[in-house]
Amino acid sequence: MTSHMDDAAETPKQEQSAQTGTASRASAEQMPQLFRGLSGRLLWLTIVFVMLAEILIFMPSVAGMRMNWLRDRLDTAAAAGIVIDGLQPAELPRAVQDDTLLATGTKVIALRKDGTSRLLAAVDVPPQIDEQYDLTDTPLLVTMRDALDTLFLGGGRVMRIYGPIGESDMIIELVMTDDALRKDMLKYAKMMFLLSLLISIITAVLIFLAINRMMILPIRRLTKSMQKFSEQPEDPARVFTADRSRGELAVAGRHLSAMQTELQRTLKQQRNLADLGLAVSKINHDMRNILASAQLMSDRLTDVEDPMVRSFAPKLLRTIDRAVGYTTEVLAYGQASEAAPKRRRILLAELFQEVRDILAIDPDAGIEFHDQIAVDLEVDCDSEQIFRVIHNLCRNALQALVTFEPDDKSIARRITVSAHRVGSVVSIMIDDTGPGMPRKARENLFSAFRGSARSGGTGLGLVIARELVLAHGGTIALVEKPTEGTQFRIEIPDRPVSLDDYRARA
Repeated sequence: MTSHMDDAAETPKQEQSAQTGTASRASAEQMPQLFRGLSGRLLWLTIVFVMLAEILIFMPSVAGMRMNWLRDRLDTAAAAGIVIDGLQPAELPRAVQDDTLLATGTKVIALRKDGTSRLLAAVDVPPQIDEQYDLTDTPLLVTMRDALDTLFLGGGRVMRIYGPIGESDMIIELVMTDDALRKDMLKYAKMMFLLSLLISIITAVLIFLAINRMMILPIRRLTKSMQKFSEQPEDPARVFTADRSRGELAVAGRHLSAMQTELQRTLKQQRNLADLGLAVSKINHDMRNILASAQLMSDRLTDVEDPMVRSFAPKLLRTIDRAVGYTTEVLAYGQASEAAPKRRRILLAELFQEVRDILAIDPDAGIEFHDQIAVDLEVDCDSEQIFRVIHNLCRNALQALVTFEPDDKSIARRITVSAHRVGSVVSIMIDDTGPGMPRKARENLFSAFRGSARSGGTGLGLVIARELVLAHGGTIALVEKPTEGTQFRIEIPDRPVSLDDYRARA
């Protein structure tokens, strides 16, 4: 017994040590810095994504810039070409041709009119043409491809450009190098890159500030609260204080606060149960010794010749035997080793008679006990465990009726027990006409220290009853009834019979 007490005393210390270790590990992991955690990754991802969007915008933009540049050159040359064409048949002086070519940045200007082409101005005519571009109606993808080709691979190439002049049927043609075009395109690309980078940074900062305020800061607050709570979960001041807004994180905060409050209540209850278990183990050890002495003295009552003593002696001995058995089971329960049911077929009516004798209802109390169980009804169970279940329920019903005064005096205060068999299942009903169970007791029906229906109760009786019934593979439930009172239904199934056992008995 000393070893059991030592184990029980060591258990809270081990649990406290484990909780301390868990808390220290949780507190050792610090929160990441602002720009190294989720917010930092969000900032960089925003910059990258905006830059990607700007790149997608840049390609048609630079293609449009190139087309506008070429059209400007073509329009300038067209204006000069119309003037030169109007001077026919006079030939344009060389100096004027050079000035015209310099103004347009071209080497050759030609005008196609009425199916014939006329060279308006030319200087340093290149021997070959590298690229030809028709500006009449160019698809967007083609212009984008040509723009990227000029931007990355251009420089020193000769290109021929042609297109219509206004709504007329005249076509102006230019021959020029792409050096100036590529230079302007590079300037444009650099400007677009710097502008895109600036837009990306501004957008990322704005998104960062908005999301940091709406998400990151509340998440960090939730995380810090969980860290602080894990360090000292018993401190009420460390419970998260949630706001009443309607956002998802606010809802999560309220759930966290409720969970921490419930966890504190559970931890406090567990500590109380651990202390209670240690105290019960100590008290139970001494009580078992006292009951053992009482058992020895009660055995001598069987030798007394008094008829009254002889009638009460067997019941007293059975009661003391049960008390000794309960003390042993309490010690076993403290070691989480509840004994398995020792099942056999018993007469249920005899079991209820023992419960009735133990209850010892005072005839002057005005409480009736109705037994509606057939004398030959058998149940396959552990008689001692099912006795405890039925005794707990009947005692609860008796305690409720003792202090209950119904408004209708015609209603009798009564405990009614009944049972019947359906196939291999025995259903037991325990009904009373008392005040019924309060709402809080219904919500925590099988919870220790929370499911008691009366002031000062612990609710352990129903917890024990449920465990014992479940150990038999059965069920126990509170039955709704239209009238006042409480009704419990217990269902105990028979053990499955193997084919070999059946043949042996047959």
